[in-house]
Amino acid sequence: MIKADEREKLKKHFRDKLLKYIELFNSTVSSPNGDWVVKGFIDIAKNIYTISIDTKVVSKIMELLLFPKICRFAEENSLKMVLCKEQNFYPDITFVDDKNHKFALDLKSTYRKNDREVNGMTLGAFTGYFRNRSSKKNITFPYEQYAGHFVLGVIYSRAEQASDERKIYRLNELQNITSVVRDFCFFVQEKYKIAQGRPGSGNTKNIGSVTKIDELVQGKGPFVTLGEDVFDDYWMYYLTKDMARAVDLKNAPYRNLKEYEQYKKLKR
Repeated sequence: MIKADEREKLKKHFRDKLLKYIELFNSTVSSPNGDWVVKGFIDIAKNIYTISIDTKVVSKIMELLLFPKICRFAEENSLKMVLCKEQNFYPDITFVDDKNHKFALDLKSTYRKNDREVNGMTLGAFTGYFRNRSSKKNITFPYEQYAGHFVLGVIYSRAEQASDERKIYRLNELQNITSVVRDFCFFVQEKYKIAQGRPGSGNTKNIGSVTKIDELVQGKGPFVTLGEDVFDDYWMYYLTKDMARAVDLKNAPYRNLKEYEQYKKLKR
């Protein structure tokens, strides 16, 4: 086991190295005027088909664009890269240094709802490998083996006017295609620093992120003052309504951070 102070140094060192590549990531995905460099898909007849504004489509293309630069980061910093075996495995990428310290990195993207807030992100499961930290199911290495868990996040704005997906363009019309997203903001934060006290969207058992832009970029979520150990404890024992009923509880012990602090008798 890594001592707490050494672990903090390792995490800071890894994050500092990755932060140096933020400008490279930004220039990879955006043109000088802030537009996305991707305009559409091209076939062998040189027809260009515009991209859907669907967040899953944008996210996947973003990953493809960034991957060569992330490989460059690993190579230049003597880090071994281990990719997830399946789409639903955690994390997206594992970095291993020369002393076998492991760092988890998930690539996440979300769009601005306004100048202050984004739609939000999910930060991985709070069941399975998160609770059984020696488990090898749906995770590249057991959770307990990681020195740090990070998010490389990108915030973007969606085009005010959606492109007509029925229209097919030619190469000489490239400048007429409106980029579906623009104005990118990259950040690197530890997962617990941008997590909130409720699950992400949908029915999946995933940790939700904070939605204020400054809290995401600066890593100022509610668990920052409480610490990573509290974050781990909170989510390891968090129960949804269905999970509570499954163990014959009328209600979950807590549903948010305020109730958790009361339940645990924590003092700020």
